[in-house]
Amino acid sequence: MPSRSAQTSKKAAPARKTVAQAATMAAALKKAPTTVTLKGVFEHLAESLGLPKKQAHGLLDGMIETLTDHLKKGERIRISGLGTLEVKNRPARQGRNPATGETIQIAASKKVAFRPAKELKEAV
Repeated sequence: MPSRSAQTSKKAAPARKTVAQAATMAAALKKAPTTVTLKGVFEHLAESLGLPKKQAHGLLDGMIETLTDHLKKGERIRISGLGTLEVKNRPARQGRNPATGETIQIAASKKVAFRPAKELKEAV
């Protein structure tokens, strides 16, 4: 016979979800934001300005190459109304392997940081 503490520690079976709860959960899943790619933004811009899509793709490729070149040089890029892109150095540090708990050395690296502009923060 199980002890009294073993009997009281059993949890009751979870109640079934009501139709209203299921509908609420389904609505929450449908509200997931869609992802818009930069390619899609340039295609929309091309349509609104009456430019061919090929020209819009050329502008996109040129813009990405130019931004990458400036970031490689260590320059900061300020896009008014949107924000600032810059490369930041991350120093080497010690970390821990979550699977084994072993201490590991994480190498120094660079990352691209984005800081939104005041206008963007206020608009969103």
